[in-house]
Amino acid sequence: MSSTSSAKRTVCHIVAMPYPGRGHINPLMNLCNELASKSDNILITFVVTEEWLSFIGSERKAGKIRFRCIPNVVPSELVRASDMIGFLEAVWTKMEAPFEQLLVELELPPTLIIADTHLFWAVSVGNRRNIPVASFWPMSTTMFSVFHHFHLFQEKGHFPVDLLDNENELVDYIPGVSSTRLLDLPGFNGGIYPLILKRILGCVSWAGKANYLLLPSIYALESQTIDALKAELSLSIYTVGPSIPYLDLSHGDKDDCLQWLDRQPSNSVLYVSMGSFLSVSNVQMEEITAGLQDSGVRFLLVAREGSWKLKHGCGGEGLVVPWCDQLRVLCHPSIGGFWSHCGWNSVKEGIFAGTPFLTFPLFADQNLNSKLIVEDWKIGWRTKKHQFTTRGEISSLVKKLMDLESDDEVKQMRGRAKKLQKECLQAIERHGSSESNINSFIHSILQFNDH
Repeated sequence: MSSTSSAKRTVCHIVAMPYPGRGHINPLMNLCNELASKSDNILITFVVTEEWLSFIGSERKAGKIRFRCIPNVVPSELVRASDMIGFLEAVWTKMEAPFEQLLVELELPPTLIIADTHLFWAVSVGNRRNIPVASFWPMSTTMFSVFHHFHLFQEKGHFPVDLLDNENELVDYIPGVSSTRLLDLPGFNGGIYPLILKRILGCVSWAGKANYLLLPSIYALESQTIDALKAELSLSIYTVGPSIPYLDLSHGDKDDCLQWLDRQPSNSVLYVSMGSFLSVSNVQMEEITAGLQDSGVRFLLVAREGSWKLKHGCGGEGLVVPWCDQLRVLCHPSIGGFWSHCGWNSVKEGIFAGTPFLTFPLFADQNLNSKLIVEDWKIGWRTKKHQFTTRGEISSLVKKLMDLESDDEVKQMRGRAKKLQKECLQAIERHGSSESNINSFIHSILQFNDH
């Protein structure tokens, strides 16, 4: 037997295909880094568009992960926010053919496809080519369960519904999901167009036809929801979170941002970030910066657009940067709170760092994530309680959160945040829930590969 054919038999070749967006690419890449670090028998081909390869090709990666690309068959990342429906339609109709062609051209045949759940067509490709598929859901398990059980809203007369009259009505019939306001549910809060909602429900349905469902969560965070899904779905489900870059925390030099944090007292800085995609209006951002300045609290604000203008309006207590290494910042001892848009990756990073939250959801799953933070885990407060938040409201809330000698409510909230942090760290340690799940998943795919 030749050495090439022997390698083809013994190496488990995973082809990973993320949805083309930073919030989807990052967690799948973090999972791939973990998989590659745990077995010498795993090789990973990470597939992105040509444009995304130009964005991430220079980033540090494990030696057993290689990048391949498909043509730019979807609109540019730089303009996708201006036509989300057009972008999504391209993702759902134009990526499948070049992805399948790439599989044909790979020198080493794939033994497993890991694809973002939103790329439902990857399950079809795997079925056609007799390649097992792991569907990677990049959001909370709670979000997946809501979509999986969406038919219940119609059966109970809650969809469609007029939120003007019913926004605070509670839904308590989603298995494993605690009582939730209609306003906080995806598909009700105006963040998802009806056409997109229908497609996403289809994607979640297709996930049930995969061989595995991978959830970038931690069992302790969403145990009831995870148990309910496992009881209903026949495929193998693994919680493999947090799927954040904690393996990279010890790498890299300290940039200006981290050096500035070094000069600040312990727990004194509020970190403020609205995520990598959608942002707030200019008027709201001006109100946020004014409220932060009025509070007198030290803050680090990430503002990708207009950062120069904001720098000159923030006074001496604040630092404004266009980008930072978020997890390293959150884990810095000077950080005492996290104002977040509540994207799932940011939520997990804040929990990993043990920081209390001020929530400011903007879109899609973020209202539901905010609800988990505020009501289920009780490690944060809502900053955004209505359409527009004033500088006075912001200043008052920021001062209360960051006052280390403040009332018992804040102290208890900080204590709960540290308790969740401990559970998160335990999950990734030896014999922890996530560590065990990742090892079980690897064992399963290697066994399949041997056959």
